[in-house]
Amino acid sequence: MKKILVTGADGMLGSNLVRELLHRGHRVRAFLLPDRPVDTLAGLDIEKQYGNLLRADEVRAAVQGCEVVIHTAANTSIWPNRSEAVRRVNVQGTQHLVEAALDQGVERFIFVGTANSFGFGSKESPGDETRPYQGGKYQLDYMDSKYQAQQLVLQAVRERQLPALTVNPTFMFGPYDSKPGAGAMILAVYHQKAPGFAIGGRNYIHVSDVATAIANALTQGRIGESYIAGHQNLNYREAFTTIARVVGVKAPRITIPAPLTLLYGWLGTQVANFTGKAPVVSYSMAQISCDGHYFDARKAVEELNMPQTNVETAIKDCFDWLKANGYC
Repeated sequence: MKKILVTGADGMLGSNLVRELLHRGHRVRAFLLPDRPVDTLAGLDIEKQYGNLLRADEVRAAVQGCEVVIHTAANTSIWPNRSEAVRRVNVQGTQHLVEAALDQGVERFIFVGTANSFGFGSKESPGDETRPYQGGKYQLDYMDSKYQAQQLVLQAVRERQLPALTVNPTFMFGPYDSKPGAGAMILAVYHQKAPGFAIGGRNYIHVSDVATAIANALTQGRIGESYIAGHQNLNYREAFTTIARVVGVKAPRITIPAPLTLLYGWLGTQVANFTGKAPVVSYSMAQISCDGHYFDARKAVEELNMPQTNVETAIKDCFDWLKANGYC
């Protein structure tokens, strides 16, 4: 049994991960922002410690007495594209945790990144952990900062013997999606607010499978290695059709050509720059939706014993939770 610090414990992944760790008998300290609602953690037997990743003293206090650090917290904002706040949380916050972990000699440090820190590919030749970062072309500080933070962790492994590895999820569906994040796609299809779909696609996974892979990484996996946590590659037609079937509505049928998608995103960005309000779709988001973000997760399956739950189950579990919590 370990005492484990989990940052971002109130997020969708964090909420599932905390439950998995408790189920295995570990003690969990959740590092949370002050005055932030933590409904997804209600009733759980955990220690709550409040603080900010940007304050090194508060980070050191959170790490003190813990044998493992699991860093899931991140600023995931993608508007505006360039944001010093995003970079500070994702890079400086990670640096503070690395320094605290090294000072206090933790047994293992698990950094939760994103699959987009690696190069994506086609369905026939999906991206894996050997492919170099391609996300820079979108000019999003979220992607760039997550990649930079991961490099920071891996550099500490090489140069300072930090006992760390990284787990890099793809697009997760599942319960406790209180934002909602990925669940917003399900809600858009359910409420018939998705008139069509772009030409791209992505890799999908059940959030509980990612939580299991991270929990397994306490004792499995190799220090200094990275593991893409994903499952099924679907283009947006396939994804929207699957969602519609699971939630019981008609699926969108219109394929939106790439030039039209990009034009819509460009217009959204121009209007947002004028009004100061975040666009529904920015130009960078439009670019992403036209690409195939397909990945191969065999390494995580083989070395972290990561399960591969059916994507339909992941969608249903997410939708059922959204319904039960008043989102529908």
